[in-house]
Amino acid sequence: MTGTTEIPPPPWRRPQKPARQRRPLSQELIVDTAMRILDAEGLDALSMRRVATELQTGPASLYAHVANKDELLELMIDRITGELDVPAPDPDRWQEQIVEAGMAAHRVWTRHPGIARAALANIPLGPNSLHYTEAILAILRAGGVPDERAGMFVDRLSLYILADAFEDSLHRERRTEEETRQYYEQVRDYFHSLPADRFPVITSMVGALVDGGGDERLRYGLELLVRGLASYATGRPAPADRPD
Repeated sequence: MTGTTEIPPPPWRRPQKPARQRRPLSQELIVDTAMRILDAEGLDALSMRRVATELQTGPASLYAHVANKDELLELMIDRITGELDVPAPDPDRWQEQIVEAGMAAHRVWTRHPGIARAALANIPLGPNSLHYTEAILAILRAGGVPDERAGMFVDRLSLYILADAFEDSLHRERRTEEETRQYYEQVRDYFHSLPADRFPVITSMVGALVDGGGDERLRYGLELLVRGLASYATGRPAPADRPD
């Protein structure tokens, strides 16, 4: 008669480890893994083979869920766009809302190193991207911006933010924060060393050319875009200067 009590293994035998349960392969899991690689190592480290290796499978198994790397990047871009927050339209503050939304979007894109490079060549058609575009357009329409101007502005706004975020990622790849500071100090010194008789304007404007951090310059560019757009808004004056 066989007993029901489990027989323990001999003390010299290594106990068998329980099999680790892996999550079933899915599009969501593939994007999750790709995002981890991106955030840890940057865009250049990302490939379908690398994602497959992280998932302990072969690249061919990924293609049942993601057609190719381009589609994977589109899914990642839409995932990141889902992190962007846009307020409900306020007609009296529409210009400020666009500037603040642009600043917030830039912070999100720079948190994911290098992905802005891929987003520059991408037409945002994913669900999160469509909701984001809808929210920005709603603010512009509430501010009295004509539809044709608003449509072109959304494209220019995205291009400006992504290009600036891409440049930021290049700085981070090439130099540490301290090296970047030293680089701009060298640029300042070089401008000062130029012969003033040949470059009278540059040598008199060195501070204006090199001062101001990245956020200050980003905001300035966004305000330039919004002020230009405000001139098309029906019945609404261009924004006044911000108080110092």
